Amino acid sequence: MLTVSGLKRLHICVSFDLRGGECVALQGPSGVGKTLLLRSIADLDPNEGAVKLDGKLRESMPAPAWRKQVTYLAAEPGWWSDTVREHFTAWDDALPLVKRLRLPEDCASWPIQRLSTGERQRLALVRGLVLQSRVLLLDEPTSALDAASAAAVESLIADRVKQGASVIWSTHDDAQARRVGSRILRMSTGGRIEEELT
Repeated sequence: MLTVSGLKRLHICVSFDLRGGECVALQGPSGVGKTLLLRSIADLDPNEGAVKLDGKLRESMPAPAWRKQVTYLAAEPGWWSDTVREHFTAWDDALPLVKRLRLPEDCASWPIQRLSTGERQRLALVRGLVLQSRVLLLDEPTSALDAASAAAVESLIADRVKQGASVIWSTHDDAQARRVGSRILRMSTGGRIEEELT
């Protein structure tokens, strides 16, 4: 279980629990702090408060170890090498996920500049999923995707949830939030969160 208690970052101060094998949708207007919240949980930005995984404080482990268990996937992923394959330590492990997300297996040799925004988004998701993290923090993971590709992502994440992963899925799409989440956390101005069952 992921426990967030009094997590503070700028105007946000939130508390909630996320069980293993649960996907929670995170919603709220643009600029309310959804990305700040996800980045704070992942310990990518300075913040205060307690974040625990199975009762173990985030500060009790090195940051790289925490981020392998609690992985943040940005809406606009970063790329640091020239080709797709260079962003993966084991392309063979990534290949089943690549195919499932409707990408050709020869995309490993593609230059990053060739990728569309949607291809970048799906490949970044694959990059995060091969880590087998216990908690996934997804920041608008389907914002640049067509309906069929978005459905493939939803199906893949649903399978991870069935296998025990915990997911916080930020989305502006109300219908998607109801499809993917067992509950919705709605953020409002001032960092308040209201919970709604789907």
